[in-house]
Amino acid sequence: MPLYEYHCPKCQADFELLIRGGEAAECPTCQSQEVHKLLSVPATPSAGSHELPTCRPMPSGGCGLPQCGMGQCGMH
Repeated sequence: MPLYEYHCPKCQADFELLIRGGEAAECPTCQSQEVHKLLSVPATPSAGSHELPTCRPMPSGGCGLPQCGMGQCGMH
């Protein structure tokens, strides 16, 4: 059962859903079924590494890692 990321253009919400079988995605905020599936990067640890990547500040103000979102590091 895959976990998918979605965006709702009606209320501008971003959310994740666990989709089973032929279920249709529905926005948990406004209940709209007109949602767009987003492309997401799978989170997999590298071989031999037990640490997750950490945020390193960049001159632009974000670290650029996908988990920090849109270039704005969540660790600041």
